[in-house]
Amino acid sequence: MPENKPLSTKTKGRHSVVMQDCTKLSLSGVTDADCFDETQVRLFTECGELLVCGSGLHVNEMNVDTGNVTVEGEIRALVYGDKSAKKRLGVLGRLLR
Repeated sequence: MPENKPLSTKTKGRHSVVMQDCTKLSLSGVTDADCFDETQVRLFTECGELLVCGSGLHVNEMNVDTGNVTVEGEIRALVYGDKSAKKRLGVLGRLLR
């Protein structure tokens, strides 16, 4: 008989992206944020660096403790960077810790 193991509540190693109508983006598994403005949001996720590109972008929710981020605006591209690249901690990331 297989041994029952408790389920872990940690989300380490998990990352998800849900986009609604190219105007609302919900992310999980975000580990840090570097910078953002109306045209770009630069985040670090369990899958590497993520650059959200568009116009009129606004970060509604950002909680790096839970890993949840919500971005609204005209979202045109999601670009993942090299996962092995060294993470640079920006001012925003240091403030949100």
